[in-house]
Amino acid sequence: MTALGRRAARETPNRPVARKSFHVDAGPADGPALEMLKALGNETRIAILAYLGDRLTPVNQIAQDLRLPASTATMHIAVLERAGLLHTEMRPASRGLQKVCARTYDELVIDLPRGPHHTRNAVELSTPIGGYSQFEVEPTCGLASRDGLIGYLDDPNSFYEPERLGAQLLWFRSGYVEYVFPNRVPPGARILSLQLTAEVCSEAPLHDADWPSDIGVWVNDVALGEWTCPGDFGATRGRLTPAWWEEKDSQYGVLKRWRVSDDGSTIDGLALSATATAELELRSGQPIRIRIGVRPDAQFVGGINLFGREFGNYPQDIGLRLEYDTDVAPEPRGG
Repeated sequence: MTALGRRAARETPNRPVARKSFHVDAGPADGPALEMLKALGNETRIAILAYLGDRLTPVNQIAQDLRLPASTATMHIAVLERAGLLHTEMRPASRGLQKVCARTYDELVIDLPRGPHHTRNAVELSTPIGGYSQFEVEPTCGLASRDGLIGYLDDPNSFYEPERLGAQLLWFRSGYVEYVFPNRVPPGARILSLQLTAEVCSEAPLHDADWPSDIGVWVNDVALGEWTCPGDFGATRGRLTPAWWEEKDSQYGVLKRWRVSDDGSTIDGLALSATATAELELRSGQPIRIRIGVRPDAQFVGGINLFGREFGNYPQDIGLRLEYDTDVAPEPRGG
């Protein structure tokens, strides 16, 4: 992005604010949701999370400002860390090292369990971010695995490397990557909704929290709409980001949930477009093509980072969920 375009982006009002969201399934009795909910059931721990906000703060400072004994603050921070609600690391101080804390998420979206009589029929699939079937990307671009870079930086040909299947982070300035999923909905069933989840952010040189990018999703070449990501997030190391990855570079994204139903398309429950399920032409036995990218002629061409299960903040690949109804009336026969 040019300096002029960058300045215009900064002056655009009402741009979305980055929020680190986590979607958690409260169904399993021994799952992470239960530990999170237990950790939140305490006024002191809620006060610690509220105090942290988006700051990185030493443990002793938390205890001092909240007027807690150091041992009490340490105990509550340990509970929150085990639940994944905050993370700690050791950093240099004036005398040796000190432990600092940061909040992992800004919001939790909890999927409450349904009884057996209320559970919708659904098919859930996932694919690694390197499992794309085709691509078209422009530099800056690249791929990284858990252990190192794949191919060469800013070389689109690196997206052909066989090692791409192990990619845990990929990025490009404009273009797309496309994934093909099998349609496992039973023949004759009607698809009620399609849901896509992925961890994404913009792609800036190094990182820049004020770097907007219009990230789009297409299903079978039908556009669901574009969401303007406010920036490329760094400064704080991603919860899963490997140690070899330099702290000056992108660290994590935001977990986004695109959903298409008969009522249109949404992102994290907010209206995105009027594109409805029927327009996607989801036919039995036909694969489903999901494209994620940035149009070269978008208003904000700020690139994209796409994170896998071993990079960023969320331990998941690209997820696809199809809800369907098998109680479909047969079509009337001709006379």
